[in-house]
Amino acid sequence: MKKITIIILLLICSTELVISQVAGNVNYQYNVRYPDRNINVNFNNPTEFIISVKGLHNVKADAYIAMFSVTQVGKSIEEVNELLDERISKVKTALKNQEENFYVDMISFVPMYEYEKEKKLFSKDNYNEIPIGFELKKNIHIKYKNAGFINELVRICSIAEIYDLVKVDYYSAQLPKLKEELANKSIEVIKNKMRRYETLLGVDLDTLQKEIVDGYKILYPIESYKQYQAHSSQSLQRTVKANVNNVQKQTTFYYNSVMDKEFDVVINPVVQEPVIQIMYEMKVKLKQNLTQKDATKKYMFITPDGALRELNIK
Repeated sequence: MKKITIIILLLICSTELVISQVAGNVNYQYNVRYPDRNINVNFNNPTEFIISVKGLHNVKADAYIAMFSVTQVGKSIEEVNELLDERISKVKTALKNQEENFYVDMISFVPMYEYEKEKKLFSKDNYNEIPIGFELKKNIHIKYKNAGFINELVRICSIAEIYDLVKVDYYSAQLPKLKEELANKSIEVIKNKMRRYETLLGVDLDTLQKEIVDGYKILYPIESYKQYQAHSSQSLQRTVKANVNNVQKQTTFYYNSVMDKEFDVVINPVVQEPVIQIMYEMKVKLKQNLTQKDATKKYMFITPDGALRELNIK
């Protein structure tokens, strides 16, 4: 085995500033930052010679669950239950009583109190807490398969005076299969990288010790929404004492998917709607096999008479 010297070359990339014609109001934010949300798996010793690959799979969900919160107050237990059941029944009836796609989650049922003022002639007023009724909270979980059906759900719930859409969860029954597909494509890429390194370094990588680490990260849409406020306000120079009443600014939320700029493998790269994002990374650490003796290495010694001889260390 020939003695191997691995030289790591640092490639200095020149980054060109590109200004897009369409930027969006999100740039009205001050100090806009896009944190690194990419997957990153590492060995404990980062000084070794490492070959890595990253893969991204944008997966369209095949099922959704929308959660709506509903609150009802009433003067008695019977009244609050009757009113809330009536509102929930309106939603269930509009959905054609699909029991397998409809679930009601009990959240809380508590008494309500208020303060009653007790007037006294020759002492301070007293405020006594008295019961005034009950508050009942439930969550409705509705499963559906067509992403656009959420608009109809909002309309149906609003008729029953249910307005609080808590969240929408995304599901895919194909995740295990898609994770395996992403890993297989990434393995092919890392094999090609290793062949290129063999050509570049003139080294047979099969003779080196190898350690492998890999991992997945799955990002759901609910984790990728950001918010900002877009407005232009003037700076007020206060020359006299005055009260300033600011208008409440509207907050905008938007879906911000993981960019595919750092991935070697990207499946379904164009993201038009919120998707489940599967990320995969594999790293291969290579180092010289120190337990294997160097067959070409020779040890020489000089005899007392000055002759150079080979030393047999077997």
